[in-house]
Amino acid sequence: MSTATAPHTSQAPAREPAGRRRGGGRRRGLLYALLVILTLIFVSPLLYMFSTSFKTTADAAAPTPQWIPQEPTLQAYESIFSTSGTPVVRWLVNSLLAASLQTLLILITASMAAYALARIDFRGKKIVFAIIIGTLFVPPVILLIPNYLVVGRLGWLDTLLAVILPGAAGAFGVFFLRQFFLGLPIELEEAARIDGASRWRTFRQIILPLSRPALVTLALLSFLTNWNDFLWPVYVLFSPENQTLPAGLSTLQNANAVRYDLLMAGAVIASVPVLAMYFLAQRYIVEGVGRAGLKG
Repeated sequence: MSTATAPHTSQAPAREPAGRRRGGGRRRGLLYALLVILTLIFVSPLLYMFSTSFKTTADAAAPTPQWIPQEPTLQAYESIFSTSGTPVVRWLVNSLLAASLQTLLILITASMAAYALARIDFRGKKIVFAIIIGTLFVPPVILLIPNYLVVGRLGWLDTLLAVILPGAAGAFGVFFLRQFFLGLPIELEEAARIDGASRWRTFRQIILPLSRPALVTLALLSFLTNWNDFLWPVYVLFSPENQTLPAGLSTLQNANAVRYDLLMAGAVIASVPVLAMYFLAQRYIVEGVGRAGLKG
């Protein structure tokens, strides 16, 4: 007895039309070309700044721009670090210390306030959050004189405390972390409470580790804000050795208005820590901003 077997038929996968493939490849090529052009637009000033810092004084002031130094030299860097009136290393240390300490304080205050607004129910919570958000619309220059008077009364003028503590509790950090906390599964906290964990332990051992991308993003933004701040340090720091880097470089520019090599060397010194932080933390920045969203 013979058994008939049905012929095995295999259906070949449908192929995408050649025209559609060519159209998709063309659009992708145009997109990559646009990205390359935008990258060159944004990166070219940094490259020119870096190149100019290695030029001689005459080449840096030449009317025709030169992307590659004809006679590379470290003259500008030697001049900056050897001049007694421009303690750039001290300014760099002051900026690093002020930005790092203020960033740490912002992470502490903003994370606790944001967690309370996101997870704890209390009377007037919406009003408190509305007031915090309202302060985002207040121009910082309006607070210049009140902050100066407070800092003067506390005896912090001409000290790094004046550029660390006034901005250690900002509304943006509270808003940003609150939006991120709202996106975290509340079931994790409920399970921790069932296991006997206190709210503080839940916040410290569950919420904060899960919020690493948002915390890194906020840390970088806070660091950049303090690092680039110019107006406030100029008002509250008087001694040359107590200046931060942006305020100190402004005196360098006033004293050397035509020394473009010197100015570019100072700009390179100010840019290196920021660029290094960005390259190290860019993965967390993208994830933190993407997950924070606008959940209400």
